[in-house]
Amino acid sequence: MPIVALLAGCGASARPIVTTDAAAPIAKHCSPGSTSVGSNRLAVAAVVLRRATAYRGRGRRPFARFKRLNQNGFPTVFRVLAVVRRKDCTPAWYRVQLPIKPNGAQGFVRAGAVRIGSVRTRIVVQVSRRRLTLFRGGRPVLHTTVAVGSGATPTPTGSYYVNQRLVPTDPGGPYGPGAIGISAFSTVLTGWAEGGPIAIHGTNEPWSIGRAVSNGCIRVRNPMLRRLYAATPAGTPVVILQ
Repeated sequence: MPIVALLAGCGASARPIVTTDAAAPIAKHCSPGSTSVGSNRLAVAAVVLRRATAYRGRGRRPFARFKRLNQNGFPTVFRVLAVVRRKDCTPAWYRVQLPIKPNGAQGFVRAGAVRIGSVRTRIVVQVSRRRLTLFRGGRPVLHTTVAVGSGATPTPTGSYYVNQRLVPTDPGGPYGPGAIGISAFSTVLTGWAEGGPIAIHGTNEPWSIGRAVSNGCIRVRNPMLRRLYAATPAGTPVVILQ
């Protein structure tokens, strides 16, 4: 299904691709109440089934609503940070990271509104070193040099996650063969479409790799982008360090 994904410095016609690991229980044994989930080896993702409402806390007013598909036609995905269990240990709520502003926004969604799956990959970007590392099961499996945001349009640091995966209609264009959208937004390009979302993507300017020249996105050489794209399902944590 063709869509238009307007990313911060990454606009391109594209089609959405979603992959998820097999669904897995968060814990085999539990006690009622709130328990944090996830580690450097394993993350938990939640995919919206039909629609989901985010609350500041249990019993509080809602502040954001989400459909099954986002504005790019990609399944809406959250990163699960904690599970709140009932007395019988069944999940009642999940505390999740949301793909909205401000960067790192969190909320509570009802357990019945989402489907849970496990993710064993993690991406770490070191902006000052122009370095990206992919981890699987806590072990580094891929390193590559990247281009990052310029001084005027910096790549936002923080803890995020892969929230959409897009394939440009022109693989020879400025975004290469793919774009891995993450839940971060530019902090300076506030007037851009969709709020200036950030992505990891390929490029038709290989000379830019290793430099601080982008509008905030992270550029990767196309051959490496293909490998990275194939290995990172939606829900993959992305940590961007200075």
